[in-house]
Amino acid sequence: MKEPKIKIVCVVGTRPEAIKMAPVISALGKTDWAAVRVLATAQHRAMLDQVLNLFKITPDIDLNIMRPNQSLTSLTARLLLDLDNVLISEKPDAVLAQGDTTTVMTTALACFYHQIPFGHVEAGLRTGDMLNPFPEEMNRVMAGKFARWHFAPTEGSRRNLLAESIPEHQVFVTGNTVIDALLHISARELPLGIDIASSRRLILVTAHRRENFGEPFLNICRAIRFLADTNPDVEFLYPVHPNPNVVEPVTRLLAGHARITLCDPLDYAPFVAAMKQAYLILTDSGGVQEEAPALGRPVLVMRHETERPEAVDAGVVKLVGPDYANIVGETQKLLDDPAAYRSMARGVSPYGDGHAAGRIVAPIRAYFACRGRL
Repeated sequence: MKEPKIKIVCVVGTRPEAIKMAPVISALGKTDWAAVRVLATAQHRAMLDQVLNLFKITPDIDLNIMRPNQSLTSLTARLLLDLDNVLISEKPDAVLAQGDTTTVMTTALACFYHQIPFGHVEAGLRTGDMLNPFPEEMNRVMAGKFARWHFAPTEGSRRNLLAESIPEHQVFVTGNTVIDALLHISARELPLGIDIASSRRLILVTAHRRENFGEPFLNICRAIRFLADTNPDVEFLYPVHPNPNVVEPVTRLLAGHARITLCDPLDYAPFVAAMKQAYLILTDSGGVQEEAPALGRPVLVMRHETERPEAVDAGVVKLVGPDYANIVGETQKLLDDPAAYRSMARGVSPYGDGHAAGRIVAPIRAYFACRGRL
């Protein structure tokens, strides 16, 4: 009698998770041994749905967990209770989730309680500071404590895990699935849908990190305003995260400037188009640090630390912090100094070759084959 397929639940909660899990979901779906079920927690509802539609992923289970102004405590509690019910009803053979959100941490913990093998995609990223980024560093450290498979995007991430006494045979260097997704989407003709003057250099901005709320965020906005005022050949595009802590200072300090375009968060395809069109990128995001170097775009990271040091070491990403003088100075240098710009615009991709999903699927198959399930 033929064994039933291995039931694997893939969990996504936010837009970055959906982008990075889409290649894994696709790769598993093409096998003859895995039965894939997609669970959306919808920790970020609208932004998640954009990506699911782009990659033609329809969730089998949707927790619709998002609430206005939800606290981390209430979000965590509701996620754990809802995930508990899902694991009881679904009875999966394995669960996969990506990254460092509250969705990932609670999924790993719920799997531990039910003794279900959990695979952590993009494992081993560390800053070494549990409060920076907050709460992401804590989330990924905890997810790592509960994982059976650690899919590390780089050798540096692998070393971080081994330093935490994770068994070597449970760690797999795969590359980052964001490059799989990026190469798949960027190969298409991608309309931006926003008029940007071809005579001007475009600076793309993404800034929304919780640890930058308050005075650091005001410094970021003031720096952008000054750069726009003093560089008439430059135009800024800033897709604004809907969090009120972002919307209020951005609107107050940047709205109405002739060469600063504020817009709602872009769908992933237009966002890739914006990265391809950009001259350089200012960001406090994690994913952009991985994607933009692969497109040959210099990135200035408005954070004090990064869990993605590989691109910094390669010289294509630079940390400037949420510091007014640093943001202005380093941006102006890239605008004024062609040699400095060329040194950061080299198209280096330290995060993968577009085949990470296959390297994630293989160890899972081997695990169940060794147990006589395949």
